[in-house]
Amino acid sequence: MAKAMFGAGCFWGIEETFRKVPGVLDAAVGYSGGVTENPTYEEVCSGATGHAEVVEIQFDENEVDFESLLAVFWDCHDPTQLNYQGPDIGTQYRTAIFYMNEEQKGIAISSKNSEQASGKYRSHIVTEISPAKSFWRAEEYHQQYIAKNKGRFGRLFG
Repeated sequence: MAKAMFGAGCFWGIEETFRKVPGVLDAAVGYSGGVTENPTYEEVCSGATGHAEVVEIQFDENEVDFESLLAVFWDCHDPTQLNYQGPDIGTQYRTAIFYMNEEQKGIAISSKNSEQASGKYRSHIVTEISPAKSFWRAEEYHQQYIAKNKGRFGRLFG
């Protein structure tokens, strides 16, 4: 089993998207990339912790590789938006790849360069590529939030 960690705006939609990928064994939402230990949602939303809302993915490398997860990552958000996605504004919503090892780092950099060269973006990709720091699991009510609230999100993620 391997891990990957991505920030791409509000973590609810990212988690739901990655849970549907064959080979993903688990996805949990949380916070990473900042300095505060065991932050709360309110602290992260204040912008003072330096953390991003992230999804930590556990995956079976025999079923899905890191490159394939990156393809999902690029497609599930706009990597040209600095510190926001849609209506969500703040550094906690930044686009980020937090790599677990040097191999993931190299693959992430290559993937970002390929995406930029693809011509499908009008602006420069601003996705941060940084070493993974501690993952702080978000409060339980955030875990699988969309699945728990299908009536509210069914049309978007059904």
